Amino acid sequence: MEALRLVLLYAHLIGFALLLGGAAVQWFSGHIRVNPAMLWGAVIQVVTGIGLSAPLRDGAEPAPAKLVTKLVLGLAILAMVFFSRKRESVNKGHFLAIIVLTLVNAAVAVFWR
Repeated sequence: MEALRLVLLYAHLIGFALLLGGAAVQWFSGHIRVNPAMLWGAVIQVVTGIGLSAPLRDGAEPAPAKLVTKLVLGLAILAMVFFSRKRESVNKGHFLAIIVLTLVNAAVAVFWR
């Protein structure tokens, strides 16, 4: 089971890289819109996050409050990306919120023990 958990974790990190990297590319290009990398990253994050929340460890599961917090953040990011994916341009505040929530989600994963 540890191998499955590690594969899910690896895919989860790839989703994070796609989401944050795609957002950085759009931000620094000056044309702020949601690109396909961001959408795929958000989807991968939610799907692998749900898989990682399964009890695959030897009794060292994360706190339920942490899992719920990460799920809510992941779903919020996915909704923000999904519903603005076809817009030619996205509001700067909306786009910054996607970036900030992505970073907060990573911070919850790292610092909440």
